[in-house]
Amino acid sequence: MTEDQPILEHLNDRSRDVFRAVVESYLDSGDPVGSRTLTRSLNEKVSAATVRNVMQDLEHLGLLDSPHISAGRIPTQLGLRMFVDGLLEVGDLGSDDRKKIDATLGESAGDVEGLLDRVGAALSGVTQGASLVLTPKHEAEVRHIEFVSLAPDRSLVVLVFSDGHVENRLFTPPPGQTPSSMREAANFLNSLVEGRTLSEIRRDIQTQVDARRQEIDVLASDLIESGLAQWDSDNSDSARLLVRGRSNLLSEGGAEEELDRMKVLFDDLERKRDIADFLKLTEEGDGVRIFIGSENKLFSLSGSSLVVSPYMNADRKIMGAVGVIGPTRLNYGRIVPIVDYTAQLVGKILSDRS
Repeated sequence: MTEDQPILEHLNDRSRDVFRAVVESYLDSGDPVGSRTLTRSLNEKVSAATVRNVMQDLEHLGLLDSPHISAGRIPTQLGLRMFVDGLLEVGDLGSDDRKKIDATLGESAGDVEGLLDRVGAALSGVTQGASLVLTPKHEAEVRHIEFVSLAPDRSLVVLVFSDGHVENRLFTPPPGQTPSSMREAANFLNSLVEGRTLSEIRRDIQTQVDARRQEIDVLASDLIESGLAQWDSDNSDSARLLVRGRSNLLSEGGAEEELDRMKVLFDDLERKRDIADFLKLTEEGDGVRIFIGSENKLFSLSGSSLVVSPYMNADRKIMGAVGVIGPTRLNYGRIVPIVDYTAQLVGKILSDRS
């Protein structure tokens, strides 16, 4: 497990029971838990004073914290991590949750992005949290590229892939482009695309541009280089992050500072920073992983927890990931089987489609 597990192993039964009761009560209500409340929920009949002493010991170990001098205790991030690793009881996927997910993902017609958007909506609806879906990057061979001028400072590049997938990307062209120079740039690119993916084209183009620079108009070559810069900066062939259900988190009652942290999180997501790290979170092994608070830099500023699982193709290659994000008092025991089932189902559907 983790380096923190020995702490749990050295707790006696009473301390473990008190610790479990504090965490479970916090996950259920989000409120600090007092010693008198705990005495009514423990199996062992002990006094409030005894429970209070145990809670002080747990606080000394860094597992509990007291937000106010006279308040009860809440688990620390270390305490939540230890609970998740050593005491969490993961339930079975509920039949109602399964039916809702199956109903949404059963609509497998349409493009992959539409399917994954429905996955995000399903996860958000079932969990009443925010969902994250990392879409697979598109690596089919390119069939055709076309530039379309929309305005002097606005153009569109249309990418048609061999599997029928079409992507449209806006970019700002170099000044002075004409329909003729755009056609020349498109013709040059289309002479390279046959049998190549977009990643392979990108690797080859700079060499081709250097070798054939005298064969094409200067403005057309500028357009090609500008297009490449746009593709690199936006990662148009790379994985995209879909976020659904943000209002589920922002509409929850809570202190203003909690909402501020959530806004920081969503600002980060809207800028799509560290998307690659989101996928890396899942690459250390199969199955569901849980990240609490500052344990990963993608959500370190928000004080949130992430339950995430990769989805794989038939060859067990990671294609993307699905997850649920929410406050650290997520109902982990319920969320884990939901995320696990959804990831497996998405992997199967995408494998069958391909």
